[in-house]
Amino acid sequence: MITPAWVRMMAAYNSEMNRRLYAAADRLTPAQRCADRGAFFGSVQGTLSHLLWGDRTWMHRFDGWEQPPGGIPASPALYADWAALKAERAATDAAIEAWAARVDPAWLATDLTWFSGAANAERTRPVAMLVTHFFNHQTHHRGQVHALLTGFGEKTGDTDLPFILDPAALARG
Repeated sequence: MITPAWVRMMAAYNSEMNRRLYAAADRLTPAQRCADRGAFFGSVQGTLSHLLWGDRTWMHRFDGWEQPPGGIPASPALYADWAALKAERAATDAAIEAWAARVDPAWLATDLTWFSGAANAERTRPVAMLVTHFFNHQTHHRGQVHALLTGFGEKTGDTDLPFILDPAALARG
């Protein structure tokens, strides 16, 4: 279904898009970042906090990371301090890229069983499907943040994967 090279590509895309979104969000005032703009997680900062919570939750399942506290409803407020959120995002992205470098085809071909707080039940799914969901979830919520940033007149530059990543650099990675 997916390959380790695909995982590395998506991890690199995730990191670069987060750098772009956070740079644009840095140009907002704190009040703008925290303003409830009607998005599913309210604000730019709330959505970015949820996204970081989700990434760390999936990495807990994939790689044994410490599980972040709380659940989905509390996730927008988990990283209420902008500087702390930015620092944790950068560290998490670097760690996701390091994890992606270790992913192998055998692991991608297995199943993963975990307890889903959202479903309040144990679930088992193919790892390849879950890793795909992990990156899709990031893209989905970054799209929401992009729309919020655009509403404030901010720009992030290109968001399309083939115009952001250098295929030759990925092949070397």
